[in-house]
Amino acid sequence: MNELTKNGNIGDDVDSWKTLMFIYNSALKEVGTKLEILNDEFQHVHQYNPIEYIKSRVKSPQSIVKKLKRGGYESTLSNMVEHVNDIAGIRIVCSFTSDIYRMAEMIGKQNDLTVVSVKDYIKHPKESGYKSYHMLITIPIFLSDRVVDTKVELQIRTIAMDFWASLEHKIYYKFEGHAPEYISRDLRECSEIVSLLDDKMLSLNEAIMKVKEEQELD
Repeated sequence: MNELTKNGNIGDDVDSWKTLMFIYNSALKEVGTKLEILNDEFQHVHQYNPIEYIKSRVKSPQSIVKKLKRGGYESTLSNMVEHVNDIAGIRIVCSFTSDIYRMAEMIGKQNDLTVVSVKDYIKHPKESGYKSYHMLITIPIFLSDRVVDTKVELQIRTIAMDFWASLEHKIYYKFEGHAPEYISRDLRECSEIVSLLDDKMLSLNEAIMKVKEEQELD
């Protein structure tokens, strides 16, 4: 996408900025449509929806500048495209942990997108207790005169994980990232409770499905 960017500071080149935002928003639409089709297909074949809901957003200019500064980069459009991978972000919220890996597998099999990297914070949680499955993908956006491969970050998590992450974000926002140790400790404990809840709900769902299968055989 570098051909569409210049080295001026963010905000200096309005046309380039607007073009970039148009492309990132288009990427969200493309990926969102793919996810809806996958969910509808799963419902058609298995009579079950793995996705509870989807949220998408484009990062604000302030957040982009802040992230560039944290990384030690100047606030240029080219640096934005090169070094900020989550400008376009989609959160996929599932019912069960098994749905997360099922969705990730289905997404990875789409031959018109590329999986750049995967970070499994479910099997390997962050120190804070944060759990989610992250995929960085690129998807081609077909413009009238060019094709632009555009990065989109996917976060796939359960309802319980999403609740915990939203609460953590609100708490650390109030403390500007420096919460007291006892709050961080309690958040980690809550993360463990969330994991227990997810495991229990998955086991319960499997038990229900087993009973249903047995009833159908009778």
